[in-house]
Amino acid sequence: MATGINKVILIGNLGKDPETQTFENGLKKTSFSLATTEVFKTKDGNQHTEWHNVVLWQKTAEIAEKWLKKGNQIYLEGRIRTRQWEDKDGNKRYTTEIVGDNFMMMGGGKPVDPVNPEHSHQNDESYKPDLTQQEDDLPF
Repeated sequence: MATGINKVILIGNLGKDPETQTFENGLKKTSFSLATTEVFKTKDGNQHTEWHNVVLWQKTAEIAEKWLKKGNQIYLEGRIRTRQWEDKDGNKRYTTEIVGDNFMMMGGGKPVDPVNPEHSHQNDESYKPDLTQQEDDLPF
């Protein structure tokens, strides 16, 4: 029996270009901030933007380093992790971040397949998707 589920799904925009670190053992870590915005149905049209710290590791980090830029809209799946450490003054510090397992680029423009970039149309100026050939897989 499962003791719990830690699953996060976010759709948002990158707040800055990803920053990648390569460790001595060759392991890569890419991090960036992701903004998700909620619009409330009030007279004044309030909205709230939540900023999420995202961390990607290994192959996913390499793909993000290559393809993601500030402003990109992405779909992200991952899990929440809270870390604790002591700062230089001995104070306990905490941070909560999203450890991404995979992501997909969204938004306008040409489709990008970050897992298989060779199948991407990112640099193909003549690419025009055929929207007339979409299958209807709805069960009703």
